[in-house]
Amino acid sequence: MDCTNKLQVIVGDATIGMRGDGFSYIFSGERAGMESLVQNGKEWLYRAPKPTFWRALTDNDRGCGFALKSGMWIGADCYIKCVGIMVSIDDQPVAVPLAPANNVYGGAVEADRASVTFVYETLTVPETQVTVSYEVYAGGDIHVCVHYAGKEGLPELPVFGMRFIMPTCADRYRYEGLSGETYPDRMAGGVPGVYEIEGLPVTPYLVPQDCNVHMQTKWVEVYRSTTLNNSDKEVKESAIRVRAEDDSDIAFACIPYTSMELENATHQEELPLPRRTVLTVLGAVRGVGGINSWGADVEAPYHISAEKDIDYGFWIDGVKNC
Repeated sequence: MDCTNKLQVIVGDATIGMRGDGFSYIFSGERAGMESLVQNGKEWLYRAPKPTFWRALTDNDRGCGFALKSGMWIGADCYIKCVGIMVSIDDQPVAVPLAPANNVYGGAVEADRASVTFVYETLTVPETQVTVSYEVYAGGDIHVCVHYAGKEGLPELPVFGMRFIMPTCADRYRYEGLSGETYPDRMAGGVPGVYEIEGLPVTPYLVPQDCNVHMQTKWVEVYRSTTLNNSDKEVKESAIRVRAEDDSDIAFACIPYTSMELENATHQEELPLPRRTVLTVLGAVRGVGGINSWGADVEAPYHISAEKDIDYGFWIDGVKNC
């Protein structure tokens, strides 16, 4: 299509579509999230992104009994209820449910920006809420804002962030941040710079566990040359870029497994064959400890209180063709 410097918004019966030069996005009420993220003809989502609360247990988590204190966050990570959706086009609210109110839209609406916000309720006792807002701009940039509402009585969190599952394995990824695997209490050896990682390596611990987290990251680019579309006869490598907000940073992990896949394997050979890319963009990460041969609890500054609010944001860059 021609580049008009305007975002085209299509209000369907159950979805909101947004498109521009080189990109198209779909937000689904049924799936309670972003259902499709296509840039340069390549689909980057296999599942709708959802908030994540769990990381696969580390040796030290097991040693200090962390799962016995905070195990309810596993259920919250696997199952979450959407209790509200809000939509606006150029700051003008759109009625939800979309049908039949969408009859006022005869076709694509041109706009400078549009936003879709999902409100989730956790499967915890007591329950709390997470709000995820996607604001899309005419050039295709997506500003994602995530808010966790702290609730008294909830146990400490292992992590808090958003999990993006991509359809196929990445060839490589690049990022600007600290070298190597880093956690909040394991950053002293990290050297700031730009690094490129071939494939999706998983640290070969005897018992699979959380791994390859990168702290203090400015941006990460994930490169893929494969798709699930059988009509793609000649696929070129393309990338998607996630970056921190100005004057801020994010943490991330990019591996071929979800936390549950790692959690369910007691030895490396029990892990499934790599098929997807799991990019987790994190706003809070618990430390790993390891003070007395993996048994003592993590030091106090590196805990994540679930009783306090957590706010963070990041950008998914659009296609820069305009």
